[in-house]
Amino acid sequence: MQEIVSIKIDELTANKVKETYSPYQEENNADYIVFFAKKYDLTITLYESKKGFTLLFVGDNALKEAKLWDPNASIKEKKVKPKEEWLSLNSQIGSDEVGVGDLFLPMIVVAAYVTKSEVSRLIELGIHDSKKMKDDEILALGATLIKEFNFSKLTLPNDKYNEMIDRGENLNSLKAKMHNQALLNLKKKHPEINEIYVDEFVKAETYFKYLKNDKEVLTNIVFRTKGESYYPSVALASVMARYSFLIEKRKLEDKYDMEFPLGAGKKADEFLKEFLNRYGKEELIKISKKNFANMDEIL
Repeated sequence: MQEIVSIKIDELTANKVKETYSPYQEENNADYIVFFAKKYDLTITLYESKKGFTLLFVGDNALKEAKLWDPNASIKEKKVKPKEEWLSLNSQIGSDEVGVGDLFLPMIVVAAYVTKSEVSRLIELGIHDSKKMKDDEILALGATLIKEFNFSKLTLPNDKYNEMIDRGENLNSLKAKMHNQALLNLKKKHPEINEIYVDEFVKAETYFKYLKNDKEVLTNIVFRTKGESYYPSVALASVMARYSFLIEKRKLEDKYDMEFPLGAGKKADEFLKEFLNRYGKEELIKISKKNFANMDEIL
């Protein structure tokens, strides 16, 4: 497993980082990444948010390189190679989603394309079920994954989600439509792929029932509960969905200057009241899934 090291730095150091690694700089289009470089087998990623700069090193010599900038840098815990249970290592497409149970954050579906030759790279990077990976680790890997792999990402903001619910859709029908479209996007780019996997959220019969009025429907799909544990493409999709989800969370926090809670529990209820006091009911409805029980009293 490769080392992943994260350190906090100030703006002056961030500028020195850019200057030092400028010969190795590579183009990047990822949100919040202000600098990305690849020095041999080591990737250097510089993130910026309202909380400051975070410098991430990923590679076999990550700790050694990080100590050049922070002598106290360390790997917080030893990375253990995930238990390998993948049922197919062939070239494939798989999809997964995130944000389904979150009151304030959008629903995101990602489909990922993985070739047979790329599976070993996923293992090297430690890609497995995103629920078993730390958010810092996922953020550290995001820029590398974006550059090395092929994805289709669909994001459903909560204001659009509310519109669709008002039209008669439900949570699972929306998920089905998003999975279908994300998978179609990649299948059209890679028509030779015959192995297509979805992390099962409803039975196949119900899934296709939701799509009966769609113009194009991908049918040769294998549905599997906890698919991210069995297929590398679904595992990769789950990590990229989580990465995209964390970026959307940062965007909201920067916009509203508040720390958005995950889920829809007690913390969400407390946040709801605070947000309502600051920004009002109209703005609250824009950023919330209004069919959640938390919103009953407000509506």
